[in-house]
Amino acid sequence: MEVKKKDIRALTKEQLRDFFVKQGDKAFRGNQVYEWLWQKSAHSFDDMTNISLQTRQMLEDNFVINHIKVDQMQRSSDGTIKNAVRLHDDLIVESVLIPTPTRTTACVSSQVGCSLDCKFCATARLKRMRNLNPDEIYDQVVAIDNESRLYHGRPLSNIVFMGMGEPLMNYNNVLKAIDKITSPEGLGMSPKRIVVSTSGVPKMIKKMADDEVKFKLAVSLHSAIDEVRTSIMPFNATFPLKDLREALEYWYAKTKNRITYEYVVWKGINDKRKDVDALVEFCKFAPSKVNLIEYNPIDDGEFQQADSKALDMYVSVLEANNITVTVRRSRGKDIDAACGQLANKNKA
Repeated sequence: MEVKKKDIRALTKEQLRDFFVKQGDKAFRGNQVYEWLWQKSAHSFDDMTNISLQTRQMLEDNFVINHIKVDQMQRSSDGTIKNAVRLHDDLIVESVLIPTPTRTTACVSSQVGCSLDCKFCATARLKRMRNLNPDEIYDQVVAIDNESRLYHGRPLSNIVFMGMGEPLMNYNNVLKAIDKITSPEGLGMSPKRIVVSTSGVPKMIKKMADDEVKFKLAVSLHSAIDEVRTSIMPFNATFPLKDLREALEYWYAKTKNRITYEYVVWKGINDKRKDVDALVEFCKFAPSKVNLIEYNPIDDGEFQQADSKALDMYVSVLEANNITVTVRRSRGKDIDAACGQLANKNKA
């Protein structure tokens, strides 16, 4: 019977050091391998050129590097890039590079499919197969950083966890990935340039506050009226707005960090004055910013972008109440890379 090799990136640096000591080698060899795995993103043990052939073979005999593979890369007319990423077990997730004149942002996935059931999101129609491991999240960022340098002439500047999946339903692995991304022994990125977007899991928002995370929080809100939110995001029946707001109050009390709300305005669903007033009321407890997001259709026509008058109403009422608001135009729509469109349409 073939022995299943362990994924070497599941080991900490200390465990790698211990492994080499047990093999009769020096502990610092573990440091060298760790640097190859994370800082240099080695795809194979053969890449580790400052380590002897004999040691590389020993690693090959004991471990695997379950590296992702960019199966298909699509480039949009606006410069956006979408990657179909094949995982070691042949499952596919998608990640996106979003360029602007001043920065490049990686939109990364945290689950294969999604655990939640938002009716307007293509990803929600995919069954959740599994959580991504920390290294699989990390690899998406490395791939997009390479593409940013190649196609846009600069390193990746920002990361948003707004791809496939609900990040807070894969909390431990997301935190481990961010730890590697921000570590000087990894990519060395600032946590202030990372946004984790959640549909709103109250107990996990409180846990983030208790864990004193340094990254930013965004909430995919879309309505501050329970009946409306439940009709488009059915899990809201389990995590109602009062629980979400209490968790966000706790977050703000602990972190003093402004909360960003992601908000799509749809025709006939949340485009009335009462919807804006409810949003203003919901935002009052803490400094906040509202990103009004252009809706991206997912084929069936049930949801339609509200007309510009409704958006103008949102902007004027929010600004009159001293709430920062931006209207975000979608990028990469021509390759189904825009917000809510990630659905593995092009998977093999």
